[in-house]
Amino acid sequence: MAVTDRIDALAAPLCDRVGVELLDVEYEGGVVRLVVDHPDGVGMDAIASVTREVSRALDHEDPISGTYTLEVTSPGLERPLKRPEHFIRSLGAEVAIKTAPGVDGDRRVAGVLAAADKRGIVVQAEGGDERSLRHDEILKARTVFTWTPESKSARKGDDRSAEAAPGRKVGS
Repeated sequence: MAVTDRIDALAAPLCDRVGVELLDVEYEGGVVRLVVDHPDGVGMDAIASVTREVSRALDHEDPISGTYTLEVTSPGLERPLKRPEHFIRSLGAEVAIKTAPGVDGDRRVAGVLAAADKRGIVVQAEGGDERSLRHDEILKARTVFTWTPESKSARKGDDRSAEAAPGRKVGS
């Protein structure tokens, strides 16, 4: 069993006890990174609790030889997608997928997550083409945040409504 799988098995029930979901476990360059989430967001209290619980368990079970640093973080805007339930929750979202070596077709797939179940996913590209992948064909996947700045007309509209608010004096 890989180090990340051992840490996942150890940390997932502790995260559940704290009230957050363990999304991902990474171990690279002496850093163990746990990515946790909650539908209402993850606060510092939850991150501190997970850090304490998992740190104690790692010290006791010792699944990693040598020294390491434990980091517990929230996923941010672009969320990793690892388990079938992560994909199911992200239906309709923009996603970026990297397939495993040896999978037919392009290694990088981007588009809208059109379907997902326990067997696999369907991604619809911008042109309408669809690509179906089994979960075991996916090396990495994440949601994609697209920055869309507010238009100038929308900003001006907000300014005008503030100026026209009753009882409010504008200017001097």
